[in-house]
Amino acid sequence: MLEVCNAFNQPVGILTKNAWIIKDKDILQEMAKKQIVSAMVSITSFNEELRRYMEPRTATANQKLRVIKELSKAGVRMGVMMGPMIPGLNEHEIQRIMKAAADHGATFTAYTFIRLNGAIKFLFHDWLYKNFPNYADKVWHLIEQSHDGKVNDSRWGVRIRGEGNIAKLVAQQYKKYGKLYGMNAEEWSLDRSKFCVPGGQGKLF
Repeated sequence: MLEVCNAFNQPVGILTKNAWIIKDKDILQEMAKKQIVSAMVSITSFNEELRRYMEPRTATANQKLRVIKELSKAGVRMGVMMGPMIPGLNEHEIQRIMKAAADHGATFTAYTFIRLNGAIKFLFHDWLYKNFPNYADKVWHLIEQSHDGKVNDSRWGVRIRGEGNIAKLVAQQYKKYGKLYGMNAEEWSLDRSKFCVPGGQGKLF
């Protein structure tokens, strides 16, 4: 797919939880020179026990940092996605994740606040109480406090950020440390002007 996108100069944004992206460094480097690719690596926690519970079979946080470093050195614009931020579990790691990502070459970032829509609510509740029985109640109530007494939210603009004191604290930390570590400071966009069909007939007008 990347080879096709590169041939057509199709802009691509990548978000991944794994380290396999490094295998495509050569083609990503080509695309980066044309400013038609950017990539984000998702990091949820530096706590390995929590990471294994939350994202089994994904790369470790340190492996993901190495991906950011290697691809950024190759000229690929790299960022870090932090999410979902879960109050009582990993929301306190925002500063550490942002600093580590910046130190390894990331220049932009984003985050999402946990919301449990549909069947996810029941799956997460079961997962939470099985894996963290000692403070599952606290985490569950903090999530409720961040979504107007519910754990789900479909409202545009609110659903991925939450509301209330906990969500505001996360947002404030995100803004503060993003500025401190120079994240999202540049004005940058993928170049959409280069798209063309290889070998296609030229336009008359």
